[in-house]
Amino acid sequence: MTWLFWLVGALIILRLGAQLVLEAMNRAEAQRHAQQCPPALAAVMDTATYAKSVEYTLAKSNFSSVETVYDSLILLLILVSGVLPWWWAKLNALAPGAAWSGALFLIGTMLLLGLPGLPLEWWSQFRLEEKFGFNQSTLRLWVMDQLKSWLLGLAIGFPLLWALLALVGWVGATWWIWGFALLFSFQLLMFVLYPKLIMPLFNKLTPLPEGEARTRLMALANRTGFLCQTIEVMDGSKRSAHSNAFFTGFGRFRRIVLFDTLMAQLGQAEIEAVLAHEIGHYKRGHIPKRLVTMALMQLAAFAAIAGLANAAWFNTAFNLPAGVLAPTFLLFSLLSGLVTFWFSPISHWVSRQHEYEADAFAKDAMGDSAPLVGALRKMSQKNLSNLTPHPLYSAVYYSHPTLVERERALQS
Repeated sequence: MTWLFWLVGALIILRLGAQLVLEAMNRAEAQRHAQQCPPALAAVMDTATYAKSVEYTLAKSNFSSVETVYDSLILLLILVSGVLPWWWAKLNALAPGAAWSGALFLIGTMLLLGLPGLPLEWWSQFRLEEKFGFNQSTLRLWVMDQLKSWLLGLAIGFPLLWALLALVGWVGATWWIWGFALLFSFQLLMFVLYPKLIMPLFNKLTPLPEGEARTRLMALANRTGFLCQTIEVMDGSKRSAHSNAFFTGFGRFRRIVLFDTLMAQLGQAEIEAVLAHEIGHYKRGHIPKRLVTMALMQLAAFAAIAGLANAAWFNTAFNLPAGVLAPTFLLFSLLSGLVTFWFSPISHWVSRQHEYEADAFAKDAMGDSAPLVGALRKMSQKNLSNLTPHPLYSAVYYSHPTLVERERALQS
């Protein structure tokens, strides 16, 4: 076992320790406020709902700790058991050095690595979420979702991985630049195709029907300069009672998607405020900024993969052949999270600043903060959101500010 192997083991333990400590701190913070809702939040939830939200927070945190330990053990087992070298030898023997056998190794490994997590996914959906009234799915629907995801992963992932590996033979040492260009171009294409081709395989999306709601929302879009192709409603209620809204696509392909649960839970002005918030992300240029950030990170990742593939010490630390790209891709995907975890507070801080900006835009578009505050309060109540997360926990994990932080910013 080389120094790299021991370093990876230490990083796994460090990340696991940090995650468990953060969960424990967050549980302690929830329990500290469990007896009574803080006065500043009394208007958000009644006593019974608040008690249920604390119970939900604790249950999710306990489950997350179990899941974190389980995932870390699975990763360690994969690295020390010798299964990766064995699996590589079997698949590479089909066509030694060929791009398609390397792609099969990658996609096959990633699909198989999803199997150990299925029992926990089932428990989360049909035990934890069911207990708190959020699960709307059936076992048949859940199984079909898993099968569709696997088939899509195979149908899309295999040719893409084959092309990335084949680039080495086509363009030589600069393959990683072309590989980045290929992957990023594919992702831009998926921004357009995903809501049209992929989402309908899982959910039904219907244009918001004619009526007062559509008239008000389209008027909002027009007066804010957001000429969207359509506003769609997604049948999220067939899987979960949680509510949400999101923005997808860009250019003339952009669209707003509202969950049907959101439409049922909010009033007209509140739905309008949620749409104004989503438009705010577009008007404040958050999508291009995120794309540029993603592009820079991916380019850096491809450069790192190229360097590690040429390093004699990287693959061999895990008994995989040196200088072979497919194993390097796999090891990088498995291990990069051990490093990027420590930078998550930075990316989430940026995301939270974007949310503040979108909130401010919505306030200006509506002429008042009350509709958005009302929407945020109702969504927090219906989703049993944790109203009192530990500050360090929210800094590491939250891409959105807490309800208190958002209200404070909106009312300032």
